[in-house]
Amino acid sequence: MKKILLIALTLSAFVVKAQTAEDKQQILNILDRQTKAWNNGDTENFMNGYWESDSLMYIGKSGVTYGYKSTLERYKKNYPNKATMGTLKFDIIQVNFLSKRACLVVGKWHLTRPEKGDVGGHYTLIWRKIKKEWVIVADHSS
Repeated sequence: MKKILLIALTLSAFVVKAQTAEDKQQILNILDRQTKAWNNGDTENFMNGYWESDSLMYIGKSGVTYGYKSTLERYKKNYPNKATMGTLKFDIIQVNFLSKRACLVVGKWHLTRPEKGDVGGHYTLIWRKIKKEWVIVADHSS
């Protein structure tokens, strides 16, 4: 019985690890696509990766914004053109899977903006796997 339990635990560890590696790559691919969209001045496509829901939460220095549409409008208001958007760079500090359907990503963001001055900070993204797709359900950027 102990051998069966040990084998089951060992196999489950491999299954979770394999699933997590694939999921991690999916999340990193989404962040890469978002970076490219931002750097092309495409706010609409940058939002691909966020949960299209009124429950999406964005937390920034001016407070909490709820909802996909409100978050998109916030980005458009704060970054109305390519000069204010600049060139985005993400540095991933940590990708931590909390479960098979939840992940926490912590990193740094930096905007290079020759005309407006560079800005940057840190972010925490909470991801959920919904309908077999990873989406950002909460974004805290400072």
